Parts: sequence; structure tokens; C-alpha cells
Amino acid sequence: MEKASRRIRFLIAAFVVTALLLAPVHGQLSPNFYANTCPSVFTTVNSAVSSALNSDSRAGAKLLRLFFHDCFCLGCDASILLDDTPTFQGEQSAGPNAGSIGGLDIIDNIKTSLETSCPGTVSCADIIAIAARDGVALAGGPNWNVEVGRRDSLAASLSQANNLPGPQLTASQLISAFQAKGLNTNDLVALSGAHTFGKAQCSRFQSRLVNFQNTGAPDPSMDPTFRTSLQSTCPTASSTLVDLDQGTPLTFDAQYYQNLLINRGLMTSDQTLATSGQTSGLVNSFTSQSAFFNQFTASMLKMGRIGVLTGNQGEIRTQCGSTN
Repeated sequence: MEKASRRIRFLIAAFVVTALLLAPVHGQLSPNFYANTCPSVFTTVNSAVSSALNSDSRAGAKLLRLFFHDCFCLGCDASILLDDTPTFQGEQSAGPNAGSIGGLDIIDNIKTSLETSCPGTVSCADIIAIAARDGVALAGGPNWNVEVGRRDSLAASLSQANNLPGPQLTASQLISAFQAKGLNTNDLVALSGAHTFGKAQCSRFQSRLVNFQNTGAPDPSMDPTFRTSLQSTCPTASSTLVDLDQGTPLTFDAQYYQNLLINRGLMTSDQTLATSGQTSGLVNSFTSQSAFFNQFTASMLKMGRIGVLTGNQGEIRTQCGSTN
């Protein structure tokens, strides 16, 4: 009997150890990760983002986009921050990022401050995650407890960065791209709501105005008045910037979804959410700001767990633009 009992205890212990080993890495993330080692981290980041917004109204949108593009390439590991060198080409020079990724200077300033107060403690990956949340909250959007404890990557992937979900994708293509990262349709539609503030270059959507899908004609799903206005602003596929949300461009709210319902989504990847049966119901439900904010918060936390490095993985960079 005693021998059988010991065997049962052994099997239970083995099961527990195996379960812990197989547990998702994000279980090591926590809003309290820096409570003892760097308790000022959240106030330091918030102060820097607030200051940046005073001189650049697009700062919040830039930081949120930076977080998206980081998490969708290798994971939320600050790989996007690694600068090119004569022997290394990172993610910043990829097509979706080159000339359009912003907020790098804000992250660098925050890192410099934290290296003074908490040297070698806070990862650049966590700084991006916190700054993205603050950019949203300071623009009137939801606030949430950011999970931290990520570490920084030692590498980047130009090829993955070149395959980030683009502005020409249909709803089905977007669903597949998000599913590949462990995100579902609810996450896709809620996270697309990030386009409720910020700007986009004419080159990202100009084909909708004149030669949609090589038809030689504009996208028929676009509101005619909206299209005429955009044709005036974007006669060519230039780097000229246009508000993603023409209604409340500086406020993080549910106006984005209202725009889609009246065919005023700026890019194909926006408007397709309202025209596809796979996603149109969610677009309607997220016109409720509380519903949008609740799902956006949940989806941001979920996205923030993609491919994270924790424990002894990666490193804590001293400078965000280069490995130690």
C-alpha cells in the first residue's frame, strides 16, 4: 500500500512539473514585475509620453503602431528597435516600417531615464508596451494594467517585418494573419480600432481612389464625397499624411467603427471589416464605445503575450537600438 501511495505521489509531482514546464510563458508576466526593482517605471513612462504629446499630437498613435509592429514580428521583444549596422539589417528598413515607423526617440528617452534610476532592470520591450498603453489612455482611450516582465531579443527578422499585415488585405486575409499569431476575429476587429487616431500616408491607400484592384476605377465601396476629398489631398501615391479617422482624429474613441458603417474607412483593410460577413457584426457591436474599449483592452493584453522572452531568455538592453 505504501509503495503504491509513493508511486501515486510521484506521478502527481511529475504531472505538476510537466504542467509547469508546458505552461504558457506569459504566465511569468505581471503588472507587479517591477514593484521592488523599479517602482517608478510606470510614472517615468507616463511622464515621458505626456511630454511627447505636448510637442507631437501623433505620439500616442506612433507608439501604439510601434507595439503592433514589434509584436507581429518575432513577438513582443523590442526586435523592431534594433538599428541597422554595416553587418546587420533589422526590421526598421522593411517595407511596412521604412519611413513610417515612429516613436523611437520617445522610447530612447525613456530608456535613458530608467537606466539612471533603475540601471539594467527594465526591458525595452516592456517600455514599448507601457508607452503604447499610455498613448491610448492619454488620448481618451481605455486604461489597463500592463503586464510586464519581458526581456529583449538578440535578433530581428527583416523577412517577417516585410510580411506584416498590409493595408490592401481583405477580411479573410486579415483573419488568417491574426490567427497565425494566436489572435481571433474579435481581436482583429478590436485591434483595428487603433485606426481611430493617427495618420496614414497617401501611398497606403491611393489605389482605392483611382485604380482599385487594377480595375482602372475607384473603389465602389467608398463614400463618393469622402473619395473626392481624398483625391484632392492624394492625387498621387505620395508620403502626404491623412487622418485615419476624419471625424475625431486626435481622440481614441469608437468613431472608427461609425466611419466604416458610412463607407469612410481609409484603407481596404479598414473598410473590408464592415463589408465582410465574417466581421461586420463586430463592427456594429463596437460602435458601442464600452464594448470596444473592453475588447480592445483584452486584445491588447493578449497581443502583448505573443512570443515574449522571459526568465533568462534574451537580455535587458542597455540601449534599445543595439544588443549589449
